[in-house]
Amino acid sequence: MTDLDDIRAIARRHAGPPNPAMPRLHIYRVDNPTDVGGLIYEPVVCLLVQGRKRTFIGDGTFEYGAGECIVVAAEVAAMGQVCEASTDEPYLAVNLYLDPAVIATILLDMNGFAEPAIGSAFGVAKAGPALLETWRRFISLLDRPDEIAVLAPHLEHELMFRLLMGPHGTLLRQMAGADTRLAHIRRAMAWIRQRYAERLSVDAMAAVAGMSVSVFHRRFKALTDVSPLQYQKQIRLHEARRRLVTEHAEAAIVGYAVGYESASQFSREYKRLFGAPPRRDVDTLKSAVEAGP
Repeated sequence: MTDLDDIRAIARRHAGPPNPAMPRLHIYRVDNPTDVGGLIYEPVVCLLVQGRKRTFIGDGTFEYGAGECIVVAAEVAAMGQVCEASTDEPYLAVNLYLDPAVIATILLDMNGFAEPAIGSAFGVAKAGPALLETWRRFISLLDRPDEIAVLAPHLEHELMFRLLMGPHGTLLRQMAGADTRLAHIRRAMAWIRQRYAERLSVDAMAAVAGMSVSVFHRRFKALTDVSPLQYQKQIRLHEARRRLVTEHAEAAIVGYAVGYESASQFSREYKRLFGAPPRRDVDTLKSAVEAGP
């Protein structure tokens, strides 16, 4: 058996809620292809173990399958779709949510690197043999929970080292430290998410990031593939969708609550992002949940 085969077997055994001793490690299983759905990524490294997925960020489309590793360095708004999955061969993905302090510590041990220029927050690359072998040893701790407290920190450091030395290195180095360009952009992104319903200006966003408007706009677009105001709009619409599903409120009321002044504009922009008007989209989502896997 290969390392990927071993990882697949471990992922099947442990898919579901994370082990409290490894709370940032999540294993996801999906038994059927899905429709395109909206999501907000958190900084994460993901190893896709089985199946295929398609992700849309801004104007970019990424498709990836078993044995490929995905790194997300910031809270990016995206659309995602599991496009290959079945009961016999489910979609399986191992996610480790990133701790920038771990990356910074490793870079210090590696004598550091110059801070890279801001680039895309999302990257996909094939996982090499050394990285897969480290992933295998890391998630195999789920079969030996008594060893987690001692070995998990060391194996996470090794995993991050392998990633830093590979195609994802530049992307991850953007995350290290509290005073990097990415940290400044992420501070502005958090500020936007906290105030998504307010009328915000790019000047105010740039001030939070401590950058000029032109530099902020350029770096934000390079990172997320959307402008700062488009990012705010996506956060509004994702929150509106969540409220429509969980609170059973009228679409117009939710639209006003998330910052829209016009019900027709809300419906129009909602359809543009999610592919259907609010009520039809929510009815489809609820039908899918009721139908089960």
